[in-house]
This record gives sequence, structure tokens and C-alpha cells, in this order.
Amino acid sequence: MSATLSSTKTAAALRRSARVSVELLAVLVMVAVGLWLLGRMWPVVWPLVVGLFLTTMTWPLTAFLRRRGWAPALAATAVTLLFLLVSLGIVALIAVPVASQSGELTDGVVDGIQKLREWASGPPLNIGDDQIAGAFDAAVARIQGSVGSMVGAVVTGVGTVFNGLVTGVLALFLMFFFLKDGPRFLPWLARQLPGRLATDVPIVAERGWETLGAFVRSQALIGLLDAVFIGIGLWALGVPLVLPLAVLTFVSAFVPIVGALFAGLVAVLIALVSNGLTDALIVLAIIVVVQQVEGNVLQPMIQSRGLGLHAAVVLLAVTLGGSLAGVVGSLLAVPVAALVAVVWNYLREQLADPPPVSEPDEPRTGDAVLS
Repeated sequence: MSATLSSTKTAAALRRSARVSVELLAVLVMVAVGLWLLGRMWPVVWPLVVGLFLTTMTWPLTAFLRRRGWAPALAATAVTLLFLLVSLGIVALIAVPVASQSGELTDGVVDGIQKLREWASGPPLNIGDDQIAGAFDAAVARIQGSVGSMVGAVVTGVGTVFNGLVTGVLALFLMFFFLKDGPRFLPWLARQLPGRLATDVPIVAERGWETLGAFVRSQALIGLLDAVFIGIGLWALGVPLVLPLAVLTFVSAFVPIVGALFAGLVAVLIALVSNGLTDALIVLAIIVVVQQVEGNVLQPMIQSRGLGLHAAVVLLAVTLGGSLAGVVGSLLAVPVAALVAVVWNYLREQLADPPPVSEPDEPRTGDAVLS
């Protein structure tokens, strides 16, 4: 005996599905409009993003000076000038030599890919050239574009490579004002918002700031340590282009997982072309050891609170960001995903049912008699 469908329940399910579909479509339209507005305002948004990133790195020193009695304006001025001097020194001592060797770095990577292609086509693999030609040609084009873009980003400066000198100047001024007036922003924001938003938005903003600061500072320190240790290993083996490879390792650290693989592949290919297979394998071993020490020792020590993102989410975010906005998207993908996670976790906290209050157990009749 087969059960018949209830027309009332079917109509109710269809109406509910239609309502959910319309609501989801409205959300997607709002997201699309937001992304469109973001693209239109990108010349303003990009200096703001760069200024925030720079502020997260320079705020600890500013906070230290303010705790020692320095006026906010004086502390912000001193830190901004110090940052400017350090940046100019990096440009003079590192960026200029890297710029002069960027072409050699790209050519070496392409030669290394070609050598791997020849090795794969011979024994013992004997892979047909027609099977690997397309993959290696695509890899060559990808490596050339990525290496050129990342080296260019280091040479020109993160704030100027995409929007010119004006972006760098705006980011620097924004950093100064963030350092000077940052602690007063959340109270001011709370006074401007109505109702419950005056409480919710500052809380989310504070959590997002803490997450962003932890990510930028920890990745910068980890990237610096990786660049130093791997650079020392390359120098000891006599691998050429040590400075560009070290700088590439530092920049790649801001793209978790994918960045380390990319920088390691470039270093191994350069060693393979210049020093041969043995040194290339030694470079690979050095990179693996450094990455293991970083993942199992340095990151747990430096990142006291993680981003709360699964490795699969990081990979998907980096892939999506890179496909949408190239190198910029790859650099911003993980911080954006972490900020989205902050907002989502706060919404879950607010929408979750409060835990049930357990009532004290009433004494049993026998216990009352015995007492």
C-alpha cells in the first residue's frame, strides 16, 4: 500500500523553498553590489587596507611609547619616521639589488622547468612529450608571471606597485592617523551607531583588529626567519641569487601554505640549474627542515591564537583570491577569510540559544526524613 502525498504539506514545502530561494537570491545580489562598489572605490580602499596592514606592524612600538608617557601625536610621529627610514633603507640595500637580478631569477626558473621536462621524458619515467608539454608550458607562463609580479611587488613596494606613489603616500598618512587616534575610534564609532549596532559593531571591529594584527605580525616574523635560515643554506651551498630568493621567501610567507611551496619550488629550480641535482636535493632538504621547524615550533610559539581556519579553507581562499585579483588577491585572501570567520562566529554567538539553566535537584522524601 503506497502512501499518497499530502497536497497541503507539499504546497507548504514549496512555499518555504521559494521563500528561502528568494532570500538567498537577495543576499547574493547584496554581495554582488557590495563587491561592485568595492571595485569602484578600490583607489580609496587599497590605501586604507595597506595603511591598516602597516599599522598592525607598527602599533606595538607605538603602544610601548605611549605607556612610557609619550603623547599620542609624538609617539605616532616618531614611529612613522622610523618606519619611513627603515623602508628607505630596505629599498636602498635590498630592493635595488633584487631589481637588477629579477630577470636572472625568472630565466633560472624557466631553465629549471625545462630541465625537469627533459628528465621526465627520459628513463625511468619515459613520459611522452605530448603528455607534459602543455602542463610545463602552462607552468612556465605561470612562474614567469608570478615571479615577475612578486619581485616587482618587493622592488616597488607593496603600497606603490599597484596604484603608484599616491597610494604609498596615502597609506603612510593613514598609518600615522591610525597610530595617533586609533584607540579613540571604537568609542567614536559606538556613539555614531543606533541601537544594538552601537554594541555589536565595535565588538566585531575589535575582534577583527586583533585577528588581523596577529596574522600580519606573526606572518612577518615567520617569513623573516624563513628567509634568513633558507638564505643562509643557499649561501653555504653557493647557490646564486640568494638575496632575491630570500626576499621571495619573505613575501611568500604572507600567502600561507601555497606561498611556502611556491618559494621552495623556485629555490630548488635555481639550485638545479646552477649547481646540479645533488645541491638541488640538499636545498629541498633544507627547505623541508625549515618548514617543519616553522610549522611545529615557531608557529605555535608565535601565533598564540590561530586564525581559526582549516587548511582546506586557507587553500580555497588563496585560490579564489588569486583567480579574482592576482597577487593582491592571494595576499589578502587569508586575512579576509579570517575576518569573515570573526563576523560569522559573532553572529553564531548572538543567534545561539542560551544554555539551559539547570534547576537544583529537589531533596527526596526519604532524604528529608533522614536529615
